[in-house]
Amino acid sequence: MPVEALLTLPRWLYLGVLLGALLSVGVAVTFVVAARVFPDGGGDTGRSFSTEDRRRVEIRRYLDAIGEGFTEDVAVHGERVAFYLPHRGVAVTFDARTFYALDGTPTHAVLVEHELPGIALGSRLPFETPDISFGEDENESETASQADRLTERERAAYAVLGLPADADRNAVQRAYRKRIKEVHPDHGGDKAAFERVRDAYDTAKRHAS
Repeated sequence: MPVEALLTLPRWLYLGVLLGALLSVGVAVTFVVAARVFPDGGGDTGRSFSTEDRRRVEIRRYLDAIGEGFTEDVAVHGERVAFYLPHRGVAVTFDARTFYALDGTPTHAVLVEHELPGIALGSRLPFETPDISFGEDENESETASQADRLTERERAAYAVLGLPADADRNAVQRAYRKRIKEVHPDHGGDKAAFERVRDAYDTAKRHAS
């Protein structure tokens, strides 16, 4: 009988299996706790920043440098934004959907691409800002220059398609074909998202070279 065979096994084997199970549970719990406490690999230590985290740090630094008061991760007209400048009525977001949702409200929405250096926010704000330099590298300056040549709606269009500001027409078409399948109502997508992608494509293709 299988039960009788198990009873004949040495005690140390049972202890080994039990100890192994306990260690596995301990490791799993450690990973879960660490993921919640350090969602991006250690907060502001820079060990494993996501791109958005890096931009958030840069934007905080920039707003502090120009003496502009702000709050983070707040709801504005029912939409959660990354930064809100209450004395200016300006919301800063990384999300194109949020940008479109705030269009037409009293709040001035600013869309920030993940590849855009935080210091470039100054040229997007609807008020005069002092010239600040943090020693950007050459590549970041060029990216900022390319993105700043776009209108807010063009920036939002590229963000909806998941593209950088310098994407060409072929990249726009590929991104559109991919995104439109993901959001098509016939495939379980959302009608509003479907319309946003179509509008984004029309806008982006007119700008793309």
